Amino acid sequence: MDARREWAIEKSLGDAEVNEEAWLLGRPTLADYLHYVKKTVVGGDSVPPSELVDEWRTANDRYYELEETEPGFADQRRIKRLSKRLQPLVDEITSTERFRRAFDTLPTRFAMVEIERIVVSQSHIDLSHVERLKATLPAAPSEEELFRFCFPPESRVPEVKCRKAGSRKYMFWSKSNDFQFLDAIKVDPSKLGYSSFGPVGGAIGLVVGYGSNFLSAIESDNRLLLHNGHHRAYALRDLGVKYAPVILQKVTRRDELNVVAGASVANSPGFYFKGKRPPVLKDFFDPKLRKVHRTPRLTRVVEVTFEIRDFETPDFAAAE
Repeated sequence: MDARREWAIEKSLGDAEVNEEAWLLGRPTLADYLHYVKKTVVGGDSVPPSELVDEWRTANDRYYELEETEPGFADQRRIKRLSKRLQPLVDEITSTERFRRAFDTLPTRFAMVEIERIVVSQSHIDLSHVERLKATLPAAPSEEELFRFCFPPESRVPEVKCRKAGSRKYMFWSKSNDFQFLDAIKVDPSKLGYSSFGPVGGAIGLVVGYGSNFLSAIESDNRLLLHNGHHRAYALRDLGVKYAPVILQKVTRRDELNVVAGASVANSPGFYFKGKRPPVLKDFFDPKLRKVHRTPRLTRVVEVTFEIRDFETPDFAAAE
């Protein structure tokens, strides 16, 4: 369940103020789904919990059925080599700092992947965002256009706004769900363009921004688990695209998975990599598994607060 702040949701929100979200039912956990509908869905607090349990149970039964009719569906992954014509674009992406920072831990490769068989851990998709993504891609994209859609250039980032909220607090906000705190870094004082009442001895920067936003998957146990780019993958499947370029990170043991995967996957690897029929991308298009809800449009806020302490210590204790 994503950590969104709880708000009182008005039942009378206009169409311009709401999104549509496709929720994948029937898999862990029912409690998350009940909480989501009650606290996030427009009018969700008036829906009888028994009704929600019934629809979740129906989807759960559907997964039991798929375990019998599609055992090993996720294991039948289909991967093709990337076209040699795309190598210059691969070189362009891999030469960037954001690629090196995002994929600096495990063996990585580019490949064309049949996307509907990719295992998914994300339980819901913002359909409004999907429509915005689809609008950027031609009906019959070329290889290059498809590649750039899956690995968008850094220049395409949503607007970020900021205001000071206290003597040691700043608030940043963006319309993107991918907006996040990135890092704390040392900054060269000479590059700050800052004038003080005295000499500047040092500076740090608290950096906010976005993830790499590259379509990527974790490769393990003959399966591919979608790691990043759920909305892009959904948009491609919705447009009828069967194969898409994906960055694959090879995982060979549990410790490696703990380093690169999200908490839900790292805590339950057997469910995603060993289960008979885990949730896959195509399940979002199965009417027996999917439920569309109206939710308020939200802005993602990153609140940055810092603390300052002054004290004295013997020279040996402060030495590097």
